[in-house]
Amino acid sequence: MTDRLPAAVLWDMDGTLVDTEPHWMAAETPLVEQFGGTWSHEQALQMVGLGLHDAARILQDEGVRMAADAIVHRLTDDVLASLAREGVPFRPGARVLLQSLRAAGVRTAVVTMSMRRMAQQIVDLIEFDAFDVIIAGDDVTRPKPHPDPYLQACAALGVDVVDVVAIEDSPNGLRSAVASGAVSIGVPLMVSLAGVGADALWPTLAGRTADDIAAVFTAVRDAPGQKGIA
Repeated sequence: MTDRLPAAVLWDMDGTLVDTEPHWMAAETPLVEQFGGTWSHEQALQMVGLGLHDAARILQDEGVRMAADAIVHRLTDDVLASLAREGVPFRPGARVLLQSLRAAGVRTAVVTMSMRRMAQQIVDLIEFDAFDVIIAGDDVTRPKPHPDPYLQACAALGVDVVDVVAIEDSPNGLRSAVASGAVSIGVPLMVSLAGVGADALWPTLAGRTADDIAAVFTAVRDAPGQKGIA
């Protein structure tokens, strides 16, 4: 059996490409406290991978008396300001894997529930042409864990979802990828992905190349009962 590369690899951003989750958590706490509430680490973990408007509704339930759109923009502004001060922390191995995929001719997309202006700013910090498409939270009607964001990315790339690999770090994001029909690789960061349905779980992207992606893709698509690609 010869390993085959997928037509595209679709990347989650927050927690997968870049370790921005602590910045989001740091932005949530003062917002809740501004309205007299408290915000625990455990509550923050439940927000990982959610669409921003879903997260905003949770914050409203905790007493934040702001419209959902205003909450989304406030959090995005605070996170961008934090990243401007401290720099963007790419996850270990992410840029090297991206370079390997691009060198192999594999198309790539970012599929994130962050706003497009934030996704674009982070993508612009990568020193090479890393992505063909960005699908952001303000581009989709139904956010993760629905499959729509990944299906929309496939449509934008002009590829079939059975021909792609998705990489995710959160349960909600992984559920979205799995539901779309993509071959799904989980790389957990803050929350366990056990039992969520990933085709492969990697502890880190460090040391991974396009060959590793091809091995997972081929093993899944050639497994009995799977829809293969001719």
